[in-house]
Parts: sequence; structure tokens; C-alpha cells
Amino acid sequence: MDVPAGGGDGPRQRSWRPRGVLTDPDHDRSLRELRARWQTASLAAGWRFPSDWALPEVDAVCAAAIRGGGTEIPLAGLARARAAAGAGLAEVLTDLAALHAVLNDPRAEDGFVSPDVDAIPARMLRVTALAWADVTMDQLARIEVVDPLTGLPNSAYLRTRLGELYRQAESAGQKVSAEHTLLVVSLDLSTVSGWHRVTGMILLAEALRTVLDGGESIATLGPSTLVAVLPRDGQITSKAIELRRVLHERLSVDDQLDGMSGPRIRLVRLPATHEAAADLLRRLARS
Repeated sequence: MDVPAGGGDGPRQRSWRPRGVLTDPDHDRSLRELRARWQTASLAAGWRFPSDWALPEVDAVCAAAIRGGGTEIPLAGLARARAAAGAGLAEVLTDLAALHAVLNDPRAEDGFVSPDVDAIPARMLRVTALAWADVTMDQLARIEVVDPLTGLPNSAYLRTRLGELYRQAESAGQKVSAEHTLLVVSLDLSTVSGWHRVTGMILLAEALRTVLDGGESIATLGPSTLVAVLPRDGQITSKAIELRRVLHERLSVDDQLDGMSGPRIRLVRLPATHEAAADLLRRLARS
């Protein structure tokens, strides 16, 4: 018996998505139309990179809007995806305003509407902003922050590095203090001002990089303190002596720096735990 391909009084044919989800052709058409109108409105409102607008999460938002259900979850997913792709919050909210304007004016079939961020419902705005911020803050936490003055990593990097050493020592059944120590170098810059303070820290960082060239972790702790993690390899004393000599040479090029008291160089024992080490770094930053 022949089976009709479609039409007549037979059941409506359904189409398959690549993932195997059975969908209604009318639903697919509505989704495509809403997505096109939204994209047109968003690009007209200032979306900078047209090629990265159509994320998979856009379809999820459109599908939820067409069903008439809650859009908070798919909007949060889209905001996270936008943040991960590098879109700024202002751009994400303008894109959301474009969606809101399109949904509120179904007669604008060409997508030319007037998006207004201030018109976005508070719940939609809050959900989107919080989801975007979650990803952005997570990305910031993963960035290795470098002090712009000295070019050295800051205390956040050093805490991470010490955490690695403590985990390594724990797995080996050893104490971190048996294998490593802290070399702390500080300058009393209270008697100098202006560019001389800046010059002092730059020269201090340069001296540490010159002497500690064997892969030691060096970081800045405060406005006048640098610290390095040194292995207990029998060369700590000779490195400290060489560092003092190089520091004297570097600082002597500036009249004000040459006339102040010399740098303070200390060896500080690492405590038993990583948490105590983090507290130690905070104290050293203020010393």
C-alpha cells in the first residue's frame, strides 16, 4: 500500500534536528524568524562582530521564548557563553535589549526596532548580568597578574606557586621548609619621592632577575618589597651576597637612592601549611 509523503488528512510531518530531537516544522520556522529578527536588531544596535553572534545558546533562548515559558535559564546560559567568548557586559545587555524589543513588537518583522537597556525587565537584567559576571570573575581569577612597575608577578601568583610546592611536599612526605626558603628584599623609600621611588623598585626587580636566573619564582609583595622562593641547594648565601653587590651597583646610579639606607635582605623560613604561608606573605607585604 502506498503511503502519502505528506499533505491531505494525514498526520503532520515532523523534521529531525542533527541531535535527533523531533521538532515541528512550524516551530522551526518561528525559531528561525525570531533568531533573524533578533540578530538584525542586535547588529543594528551595535553588536561589533557579526560572525560570533549566532551561538547555540541563542537557539535555546528563542525556543524558550516561542514556547512562552521562562527564559531565565537559557538567558543565563547565553550570558555565560557571551562572556566566555569575550563579549563585554554593555554589549551583552544591548543584545538582550534587542531581544526584548523584538519580542515586544512582533509587527517589526524586519527586526528594526529601538532597543532600550532601561526597558529590560529587572529579572531578565539581573539573571543575565549575574551569569556574565560569574564567568568574567572566574576568568580574572585565572589570569596571572603582573605588576606593571616591576614586570614581576604579584602576590597572587606567589600564593599559587607556594600551593604547588606544598602539595608536592605533602605527596612526598616532606616539609616545604626543608627544600625551599623565602628571600625577602625591601627598600626604605620613605626618604625619596616621585620618580626616584619608581626607579628604586625597577632597579630592585632588575637586580633580582639578574642574580636569580635559575628559574626561581620572584614576585612583588608590596610597594617596596620583593620576594623570591629559593631552593635549599647550598647556594643561598652566595646568592644573597651577590644580590647585595648587584643592588649596590644598580642603586648607585641615582643620587637619592645611593644616599639612602641600603636594601634589607632577609631569609624567612616557610611555615608548615599553605594557609600559614599566605598569612606570612600578607605580613611581609606590610613590613
